Amino acid sequence: MQMTGIKALVEIVIQLGMIWLTFTAIQGFRLERFFRQPPKTLPLAIVLLSTAIGYLCASFFIGFINAVSQLPGLLR
Repeated sequence: MQMTGIKALVEIVIQLGMIWLTFTAIQGFRLERFFRQPPKTLPLAIVLLSTAIGYLCASFFIGFINAVSQLPGLLR
């Protein structure tokens, strides 16, 4: 039971970390300079885009970790 809680906590930290990482990466592109008048909803679009990309990256990373952790069962 405690191992499940630890795994859930690690997954939440990975999810939030990847979302933060993609948010800072997207901000590095400075999308405002591509518009003469940036739309008022551009910050919201950046947040939503970073959430989507961060979730996908975190899901891949968590799936990869789960697959690697099950490899010892192949050798039994």
